[in-house]
Amino acid sequence: MTQHDPRRDRLGRRAKRFLSPTEKYELWLQLATGELSQSEAAERFGVDRSTVMRIRQVAKQGALEALAASKPGVRQAREVAELAAARAEIQRLGEAVKEQAIELTLLRGKSRWG
Repeated sequence: MTQHDPRRDRLGRRAKRFLSPTEKYELWLQLATGELSQSEAAERFGVDRSTVMRIRQVAKQGALEALAASKPGVRQAREVAELAAARAEIQRLGEAVKEQAIELTLLRGKSRWG
């Protein structure tokens, strides 16, 4: 009887290995700094080379999206402007409700209330 290797499935293929976000970051960092090649990283972390390539691709795309979204000063100014516009809208709607309440009171008269 042969001894079972926990890194292989019953057909002798490499078992699926799911990396945590921390492990993925560590893998990407070692690739980015040149400590490991893609094949070395795949072997060290126990994953397929296509997984290593996918991690690199996702990290690059995420970094590009984050950098595109980060425009110094613009986001904060936009949020302040949106907040000011929302407060102005609340004020306007509050005044409109007050005017409608007064108009309704005048149309109905006080005799219906009591």
